[in-house]
Amino acid sequence: MALAASQTPVKSTNSLLATIGNTPLLRLAKVDQDLPGVEIYAKAEFFNPGGSVKDRAASRMIEEGERSGRLTKNHVLLDATSGNTGIAYAMICSIKGYRLKLCLPANASHERKQILKSYGAETVFSDPGEGSDGAIRLCQKIFAEAAENYFYPDQYGNPANWQAHFEGTGVEIIHQTQGRITHFVTSMGTSGTFMGTSRRLKQDLPRVQCISAQPSSGFHGLEGLKHMPTAIVPAIYDENLADENIWLETEDAYKMTRWLGRNEGLLVGMSAGANVHAAREVGKRLVAEGRAGVVVTVLCDGAAKYLSEAFWND
Repeated sequence: MALAASQTPVKSTNSLLATIGNTPLLRLAKVDQDLPGVEIYAKAEFFNPGGSVKDRAASRMIEEGERSGRLTKNHVLLDATSGNTGIAYAMICSIKGYRLKLCLPANASHERKQILKSYGAETVFSDPGEGSDGAIRLCQKIFAEAAENYFYPDQYGNPANWQAHFEGTGVEIIHQTQGRITHFVTSMGTSGTFMGTSRRLKQDLPRVQCISAQPSSGFHGLEGLKHMPTAIVPAIYDENLADENIWLETEDAYKMTRWLGRNEGLLVGMSAGANVHAAREVGKRLVAEGRAGVVVTVLCDGAAKYLSEAFWND
């Protein structure tokens, strides 16, 4: 007997993981409204199911671990994180049935800790004064003591990190801008987003300028970002890839983060605010030089994990 319309089976994606990537590219019309000839766009990575750009790399690293046989149900996935990659790991491990142990700074936001706990991840906290580098050192120590028990993808040294963006983010940006992009700018933590996206852009559109951004000193309030001159430099980072670098001040990033919520309706994290600030700096320079441009940056994650931070009240 034929099914009634209301009884027709609904086809769905195989997994929540199938929704990773293909995020919207948003025109930030108010950000560039006083920059004639300049268009500023941003990849809205908070549309990923784990809420951040790190879903892309985490998924790719886990898949590579499975393919190589280094990740099985007999192993605990172990890595250092400042938060977002850990959340991505936790979401994916909950779906795939893997155990997870994460090292992160003790001063990671309360919201991040609660999210990890809700996914069932085990957390070990490092010295808050050492930032993400302290989490890396603690993770390496744990792994060295019982390597046979763990799959350690090492997001800071794993080529699968940047390859996820070479095959995903960069391709998406080219298609979404119809090849019109002139400048790509983003800040760096592991550097995977910048490395992979820039390599794709330089391969397919060599004229595009790829501009990195970093905190101006090792002491900053931009969680997850690295000041490469004073930090443990990720093995996947290539300092020669960027056409130039923009140095970021913490308060500029905070100010833009607040502004985006109040003017563009975008509640995003501080690294996203830093990225938009850097993109606007590029746009201002283009205007000063009498040039037009299509500048693309990344909204790394949403604001939900940072709402307890005091800077929102300024």
